[in-house]
Amino acid sequence: MPSGAVSRNGFPILAREIAAGQGHRQALKVLLIGGIHGDELTASSIVFKWLELMQKPAAQEFQWKVAPVVNPDGLLAAKPRRMNARGVDLNRNFPTPNWQQDAPRYWAKVTASDPRRYPGSAPLSEPESRWVHDTIEQFKPDVIISVHAPFGVLDFDGPVKPPSRFGRLMFNRVGVYPGSLGNYSGLHKDIPVVTIELPNAQVLPPDAEVQRIWQDMLGWIKRNVPAAPKLAMKP
Repeated sequence: MPSGAVSRNGFPILAREIAAGQGHRQALKVLLIGGIHGDELTASSIVFKWLELMQKPAAQEFQWKVAPVVNPDGLLAAKPRRMNARGVDLNRNFPTPNWQQDAPRYWAKVTASDPRRYPGSAPLSEPESRWVHDTIEQFKPDVIISVHAPFGVLDFDGPVKPPSRFGRLMFNRVGVYPGSLGNYSGLHKDIPVVTIELPNAQVLPPDAEVQRIWQDMLGWIKRNVPAAPKLAMKP
Protein backbone atom coordinates (compact mmCIF):
# COMPACT_ATOMS: atom_id res chain seq x y z
CA MET A 1 0.00 0.00 0.00
CA PRO A 2 1.20 3.60 -0.46
CA SER A 3 3.40 4.68 2.44
CA GLY A 4 2.42 8.33 2.10
CA ALA A 5 5.83 9.22 0.66
CA VAL A 6 6.45 9.76 -3.04
CA SER A 7 9.53 9.64 -5.23
CA ARG A 8 11.17 12.61 -6.91
CA ASN A 9 8.86 12.01 -9.92
CA GLY A 10 5.79 11.59 -7.73
CA PHE A 11 5.43 7.79 -7.74
CA PRO A 12 4.24 6.37 -4.40
CA ILE A 13 6.77 4.45 -2.34
CA LEU A 14 4.88 1.28 -1.51
CA ALA A 15 5.34 -0.33 1.89
CA ARG A 16 3.58 -2.95 3.95
CA GLU A 17 3.70 -3.56 7.68
CA ILE A 18 2.98 -7.11 8.85
CA ALA A 19 2.39 -7.79 12.51
CA ALA A 20 3.88 -10.78 14.28
CA GLY A 21 1.65 -13.74 14.90
CA GLN A 22 -0.15 -14.44 18.16
CA GLY A 23 2.18 -15.33 21.01
CA HIS A 24 5.03 -13.13 19.72
CA ARG A 25 4.42 -9.92 21.68
CA GLN A 26 8.12 -9.02 21.97
CA ALA A 27 8.81 -9.85 18.32
CA LEU A 28 11.94 -8.61 16.61
CA LYS A 29 11.30 -5.85 14.07
CA VAL A 30 12.70 -6.42 10.58
CA LEU A 31 12.92 -3.73 7.90
CA LEU A 32 13.21 -5.40 4.48
CA ILE A 33 13.87 -3.18 1.46
CA GLY A 34 14.63 -3.77 -2.20
CA GLY A 35 15.22 -1.72 -5.29
CA ILE A 36 17.20 1.16 -3.81
CA HIS A 37 19.05 0.95 -7.15
CA GLY A 38 16.48 0.95 -9.93
CA ASP A 39 18.48 -1.17 -12.38
CA GLU A 40 18.76 -4.09 -9.93
CA LEU A 41 15.45 -5.63 -10.98
CA THR A 42 15.85 -8.88 -9.08
CA ALA A 43 16.34 -6.97 -5.82
CA SER A 44 12.71 -5.88 -6.01
CA SER A 45 11.35 -9.10 -7.51
CA ILE A 46 12.68 -11.33 -4.73
CA VAL A 47 11.16 -9.10 -2.03
CA PHE A 48 7.76 -9.47 -3.70
CA LYS A 49 8.27 -13.25 -3.68
CA TRP A 50 9.17 -13.20 0.01
CA LEU A 51 6.02 -11.22 0.80
CA GLU A 52 4.11 -14.35 -0.22
CA LEU A 53 5.95 -16.35 2.48
CA MET A 54 5.26 -14.01 5.37
CA GLN A 55 2.11 -15.76 6.53
CA LYS A 56 4.05 -18.95 7.27
CA PRO A 57 4.93 -19.69 10.92
CA ALA A 58 8.68 -19.01 10.67
CA ALA A 59 8.13 -15.47 9.40
CA GLN A 60 5.33 -14.77 11.90
CA GLU A 61 7.87 -14.73 14.72
CA PHE A 62 8.86 -11.26 13.53
CA GLN A 63 7.21 -7.90 12.89
CA TRP A 64 7.92 -6.70 9.36
CA LYS A 65 8.10 -3.45 7.45
CA VAL A 66 8.62 -4.20 3.75
CA ALA A 67 9.32 -1.87 0.82
CA PRO A 68 10.10 -3.80 -2.38
CA VAL A 69 10.84 -0.74 -4.56
CA VAL A 70 12.54 2.15 -2.77
CA ASN A 71 13.57 3.79 -6.06
CA PRO A 72 10.52 3.63 -8.35
CA ASP A 73 11.84 6.38 -10.63
CA GLY A 74 14.96 4.38 -11.42
CA LEU A 75 13.02 1.16 -11.92
CA LEU A 76 10.34 2.74 -14.13
CA ALA A 77 12.71 4.77 -16.32
CA ALA A 78 12.63 3.94 -20.04
CA LYS A 79 15.90 2.14 -19.38
CA PRO A 80 16.06 1.20 -15.67
CA ARG A 81 18.89 3.02 -13.96
CA ARG A 82 20.75 2.94 -10.67
CA MET A 83 19.97 6.52 -9.65
CA ASN A 84 16.70 8.28 -8.88
CA ALA A 85 15.09 10.86 -11.17
CA ARG A 86 17.52 13.56 -10.07
CA GLY A 87 20.55 11.41 -10.79
CA VAL A 88 21.37 10.62 -7.15
CA ASP A 89 22.67 7.26 -5.96
CA LEU A 90 20.32 6.83 -2.99
CA ASN A 91 22.75 4.43 -1.33
CA ARG A 92 25.27 7.25 -0.97
CA ASN A 93 22.75 9.80 0.36
CA PHE A 94 22.45 8.76 4.02
CA PRO A 95 23.81 11.08 6.74
CA THR A 96 27.01 9.31 7.77
CA PRO A 97 29.40 11.39 9.94
CA ASN A 98 31.44 13.93 7.95
CA TRP A 99 29.27 13.31 4.89
CA GLN A 100 29.81 16.83 3.52
CA GLN A 101 33.56 16.21 3.32
CA ASP A 102 33.78 12.47 2.75
CA ALA A 103 31.01 11.73 0.24
CA PRO A 104 31.92 14.36 -2.41
CA ARG A 105 35.63 13.59 -2.01
CA TYR A 106 35.08 9.84 -2.38
CA TRP A 107 32.87 10.40 -5.42
CA ALA A 108 35.45 12.63 -7.12
CA LYS A 109 38.63 10.76 -6.22
CA VAL A 110 37.64 7.11 -6.00
CA THR A 111 34.85 6.88 -8.59
CA ALA A 112 36.25 9.60 -10.90
CA SER A 113 32.91 11.42 -10.55
CA ASP A 114 30.98 8.44 -11.93
CA PRO A 115 27.45 9.82 -12.50
CA ARG A 116 25.97 6.47 -11.45
CA ARG A 117 27.41 7.03 -7.96
CA TYR A 118 26.68 10.72 -7.42
CA PRO A 119 25.87 11.09 -3.68
CA GLY A 120 23.74 14.21 -4.06
CA SER A 121 24.21 17.79 -2.91
CA ALA A 122 23.53 17.03 0.77
CA PRO A 123 22.65 14.02 2.92
CA LEU A 124 18.97 13.09 2.69
CA SER A 125 18.49 15.50 -0.20
CA GLU A 126 16.16 12.95 -1.85
CA PRO A 127 12.62 11.96 -0.82
CA GLU A 128 13.41 8.26 -1.20
CA SER A 129 16.39 8.28 1.17
CA ARG A 130 14.44 10.50 3.56
CA TRP A 131 11.67 7.91 3.62
CA VAL A 132 14.12 5.14 4.54
CA HIS A 133 15.71 7.36 7.20
CA ASP A 134 12.34 8.36 8.68
CA THR A 135 11.13 4.76 8.62
CA ILE A 136 14.19 3.69 10.62
CA GLU A 137 13.47 6.43 13.16
CA GLN A 138 9.76 5.59 13.47
CA PHE A 139 9.68 1.79 13.04
CA LYS A 140 12.89 1.27 15.06
CA PRO A 141 13.95 -2.00 13.42
CA ASP A 142 16.15 -4.48 15.23
CA VAL A 143 17.71 -5.49 11.89
CA ILE A 144 17.64 -4.19 8.31
CA ILE A 145 17.80 -6.42 5.23
CA SER A 146 18.64 -4.54 2.03
CA VAL A 147 18.60 -6.46 -1.25
CA HIS A 148 20.89 -5.58 -4.17
CA ALA A 149 22.54 -7.23 -7.19
CA PRO A 150 24.74 -8.43 -8.92
CA PHE A 151 27.83 -9.23 -6.77
CA GLY A 152 26.52 -12.61 -5.58
CA VAL A 153 27.64 -12.24 -1.94
CA LEU A 154 26.46 -11.20 1.51
CA ASP A 155 27.74 -7.96 3.02
CA PHE A 156 27.19 -6.93 6.62
CA ASP A 157 27.60 -3.92 8.89
CA GLY A 158 26.71 -3.81 12.54
CA PRO A 159 27.27 -4.96 16.09
CA VAL A 160 26.32 -8.65 15.88
CA LYS A 161 27.84 -11.77 14.30
CA PRO A 162 27.55 -11.57 10.50
CA PRO A 163 25.87 -14.39 8.59
CA SER A 164 28.22 -16.86 6.96
CA ARG A 165 25.85 -17.73 4.14
CA PHE A 166 22.27 -17.44 2.91
CA GLY A 167 21.65 -20.18 0.36
CA ARG A 168 24.61 -20.10 -2.02
CA LEU A 169 25.51 -16.53 -1.10
CA MET A 170 28.63 -16.41 1.07
CA PHE A 171 29.72 -13.61 3.39
CA ASN A 172 32.32 -11.41 1.69
CA ARG A 173 32.58 -7.82 2.83
CA VAL A 174 32.11 -5.47 -0.14
CA GLY A 175 33.31 -2.27 1.50
CA VAL A 176 32.28 0.77 3.52
CA TYR A 177 31.17 3.85 1.60
CA PRO A 178 30.34 7.39 2.72
CA GLY A 179 26.58 7.81 2.72
CA SER A 180 25.66 4.14 2.36
CA LEU A 181 22.83 2.57 4.34
CA GLY A 182 25.17 -0.04 5.79
CA ASN A 183 27.60 2.62 6.96
CA TYR A 184 24.85 4.82 8.38
CA SER A 185 22.69 2.22 10.11
CA GLY A 186 25.12 -0.58 10.79
CA LEU A 187 28.16 1.37 11.94
CA HIS A 188 26.69 4.58 13.33
CA LYS A 189 23.19 3.64 14.50
CA ASP A 190 24.21 0.15 15.70
CA ILE A 191 21.34 -1.45 13.79
CA PRO A 192 22.62 -4.58 12.01
CA VAL A 193 22.36 -4.29 8.22
CA VAL A 194 22.60 -7.35 5.98
CA THR A 195 23.13 -6.47 2.33
CA ILE A 196 22.06 -9.36 0.12
CA GLU A 197 23.78 -9.11 -3.26
CA LEU A 198 21.99 -11.44 -5.67
CA PRO A 199 24.18 -12.88 -8.45
CA ASN A 200 22.24 -11.35 -11.35
CA ALA A 201 20.34 -8.06 -11.65
CA GLN A 202 18.05 -9.36 -14.41
CA VAL A 203 17.43 -13.04 -13.64
CA LEU A 204 16.19 -14.34 -10.31
CA PRO A 205 17.78 -17.40 -8.73
CA PRO A 206 15.75 -20.62 -9.06
CA ASP A 207 12.74 -20.86 -6.75
CA ALA A 208 14.50 -23.38 -4.51
CA GLU A 209 17.38 -20.94 -3.98
CA VAL A 210 14.96 -18.06 -3.33
CA GLN A 211 13.47 -20.22 -0.57
CA ARG A 212 16.87 -21.23 0.83
CA ILE A 213 18.05 -17.62 1.07
CA TRP A 214 14.80 -16.75 2.86
CA GLN A 215 15.00 -19.66 5.30
CA ASP A 216 18.67 -19.04 6.10
CA MET A 217 17.94 -15.35 6.66
CA LEU A 218 15.13 -16.10 9.10
CA GLY A 219 17.32 -18.57 10.98
CA TRP A 220 20.20 -16.10 11.25
CA ILE A 221 17.93 -13.33 12.55
CA LYS A 222 16.44 -15.64 15.16
CA ARG A 223 19.85 -16.83 16.40
CA ASN A 224 21.88 -13.63 16.24
CA VAL A 225 19.78 -10.46 16.48
CA PRO A 226 18.91 -9.34 20.01
CA ALA A 227 15.66 -7.47 20.52
CA ALA A 228 15.98 -3.80 21.35
CA PRO A 229 15.28 -3.18 25.04
CA LYS A 230 11.61 -2.43 25.60
CA LEU A 231 10.59 0.40 27.89
CA ALA A 232 9.02 -0.87 31.08
CA MET A 233 5.40 0.11 31.63
CA LYS A 234 4.88 2.52 34.50
CA PRO A 235 2.63 1.16 37.27
